[in-house]
Amino acid sequence: MVYIKSGLSLAADSRYHRETCWILIGYERTILGTQMLVQRGEARRASVAETYRLTKKMVVDAKPAIGRPLFIWDKELRGFGCKIEAGGTKSFIVQYRNAEGRKRRLVLGRFGVMTVEQARDEARIKLGDVARGLDPADQKTATKNGLTVGGLCDWYLTEAETGRLLGRKRAPIKASTLAMDRSRIETHIRPLIGSRKVAAIRLPDVEAMQHDIAAGKTARARSGGRGGLASGGKGVASRSVTTLHSIFAHAKRAGLIEVNPALGVRKFPDVRRTRRLSRDELRSLGRALHEHAGTEHPVGLAIIRLLALTGLRLNEAQSMRHDWISQDGYIAFADTKSGAQIRVIGSPALALLRIQNIQENAPYVFPSDGGRTHFVAADGVLGRLCKRMGWTDVTAHTLRHTFGSIAGELGYSELTIAAMLGHAAGSVTGRYVHIDDAVKSAVEKVSQQIASLLDGPQV
Repeated sequence: MVYIKSGLSLAADSRYHRETCWILIGYERTILGTQMLVQRGEARRASVAETYRLTKKMVVDAKPAIGRPLFIWDKELRGFGCKIEAGGTKSFIVQYRNAEGRKRRLVLGRFGVMTVEQARDEARIKLGDVARGLDPADQKTATKNGLTVGGLCDWYLTEAETGRLLGRKRAPIKASTLAMDRSRIETHIRPLIGSRKVAAIRLPDVEAMQHDIAAGKTARARSGGRGGLASGGKGVASRSVTTLHSIFAHAKRAGLIEVNPALGVRKFPDVRRTRRLSRDELRSLGRALHEHAGTEHPVGLAIIRLLALTGLRLNEAQSMRHDWISQDGYIAFADTKSGAQIRVIGSPALALLRIQNIQENAPYVFPSDGGRTHFVAADGVLGRLCKRMGWTDVTAHTLRHTFGSIAGELGYSELTIAAMLGHAAGSVTGRYVHIDDAVKSAVEKVSQQIASLLDGPQV
């Protein structure tokens, strides 16, 4: 009978301690050599472990030990390693003993969000603090009493960016979600309560912030060349409270605060957007797209037409890449509001995509003028067109709702429409063959109908 610490090491010396051990029952080949297959037994186990030069390939290929986490330790930077959970999650860690001799372990970030070298640099900083007599694990506790709402927001953004905070479906928070959270923090939360101590925040303060945002107290000019004002309103106020509630919840889970001050907040009700374009308005939109071809940005105009023909979300259209599009009318989105999806588009939309100019080394269908990123100003183009036509309540989402409404008029079921639009309840995911022919036919018919209104006789 052989006693080992994990699936990586034999007991190579006499350093043992009393507790549950792992008994060797066989071997399995891994990237680290021959991994031992073990079962739990009651006896002594070895406390030694092998170390390796931690590399990206090693972390990518490493598999968890049987029924327990696997730890890979870096032989060059003692205390730096990677933990592979039994479920496959891989996180960089640093382990050390503080000045009192207590063993401590910190998670630096998740692999995939943080690279091996980034984690190694972060580990050097933490271990440098330890060498100076500091305890990085206690830094969270030390900030509790003087922590402000603004400071807590900074902590949230930093932790989320490194992948240490989990959002929906216990996955790292999406970059798009984080971008919206950052905008709400900087535009609304920080100006109103950012300087206040978290310990002094109460539920009425959160609800007062909501009313102030709705009243326009945080209105300011939009950045990024979009123009107009970030003027607030009940919808923005409610979503800002949601962001703040989430930040408090993460902080409570991390032990930074004892209670969530936003727990039980009464948010403004969500206003269901029902605005859609009538058939005459679609004809007017088509005429406006044609008439302003020489005065508005052609990429913005093309995106607006694509939104009308497909019902895509604005960011889905603007960030589309060439390699997502198949020749037979499918778009494989790596990420959407409802996760990774494959959507089908009609032939009018596919024809529009095929005539877009391809810039060298630009992966985007709708690149920015510099080509380094994708176009982001289609909503501004749409806003100017609508203003000229006297429409004050039309947004990019209106075009999405219009697509779904016309599908409903043509007699398609809610389930089919949900699949066409990529709603979570009817997400079209997986391989192309999983998309029902009925959905393909429906998308084609709706797209053709809208194209005929945009391009048909103008009345």
